[in-house]
Amino acid sequence: ITKARLRTGSIEEAVEEAMNRIRGAYSLVIMSPQKLIAARDPEGFRPLCMGKTADGAVVFASESCALDSVGAAFVREVKPGEIVVVSGEGVRSIETHCGGRGHMCVFEFVYFARPDSIIDGAGVHQARQRAGAYLALEHPVAADVVVGAPDSGLDAALGYAHQSGIPYEMGFIKNRYVGRTFIEPTQQMREDAVRIKLSAIKSVVSGKRVILVDDSIVRGTTCARTVRLLREAGATQVHMRVSSPPFIHPCYFGTDVPSEDKLIACRLNSDVEAIAKEIGVDSLGYLSVEDIRKIAVGCGLDFCVGCFTGEYPAPAPEPQPADKFAEKYEE
Repeated sequence: ITKARLRTGSIEEAVEEAMNRIRGAYSLVIMSPQKLIAARDPEGFRPLCMGKTADGAVVFASESCALDSVGAAFVREVKPGEIVVVSGEGVRSIETHCGGRGHMCVFEFVYFARPDSIIDGAGVHQARQRAGAYLALEHPVAADVVVGAPDSGLDAALGYAHQSGIPYEMGFIKNRYVGRTFIEPTQQMREDAVRIKLSAIKSVVSGKRVILVDDSIVRGTTCARTVRLLREAGATQVHMRVSSPPFIHPCYFGTDVPSEDKLIACRLNSDVEAIAKEIGVDSLGYLSVEDIRKIAVGCGLDFCVGCFTGEYPAPAPEPQPADKFAEKYEE
């Protein structure tokens, strides 16, 4: 953008020109002395929305829940490829990069976004409940209780329970002072975080057949530890249900799914029984790619499901480091 600004007449023209060269996932908010500019990549991989405060100030955020936090009213989503310019002259839009239907990262609905957000017209909480309901239809099992892995598995667990008729219970207490273990840089750090992150509630799971619902299985080590917590608390059976398909390919567009050799589903050739044995569950069921495309009713975009299918809406970069965050910590 800085280089383009040397050849263009305004900062928004520089952003527009830079977007001709940038490929991949990005949502940008840029300030100049006189303007506030928001831009979303043409595929719309990541969310971006616009709001307005009571005194007329324009606000941009990745999720609508952030607007609520600052007392702003939701106005609309920024379109894939759109540049919105806010200045003393008002708000105007540049749509030279718009036109395609876009490919929102489906993992926003599965894991990343907060449940109280609305993304591109679809409620996150409702999408996750719908994923759980589809799971119950695809992978029914006889059990006594349904529990969710905090926090992103809770909504899907509720959907599974409603659809199956099996009671939903809070099976874990979460330490609120521990961050997300999925994005910890090294395996040891992830395992250490899980040890202090969760505690199983014995009165809920002891002597019972438990359905554990989680949003995903990436490396397999975190969910294996969660399963052990249930076993140690007295669960007689643990049946795991996952509200997304198996990760068999890396993500190049912001999710930081690691290289294929670190993905348990890829390493075990998507053998569900082998994966179930390794993580220590009595049965395992994943949501299908077909059904995950249907969870976000009302979403105006198609989904990127490249980490599940290997088919990406934009070219993957080359070369790609094996595990770029872990390498920094392990050197």
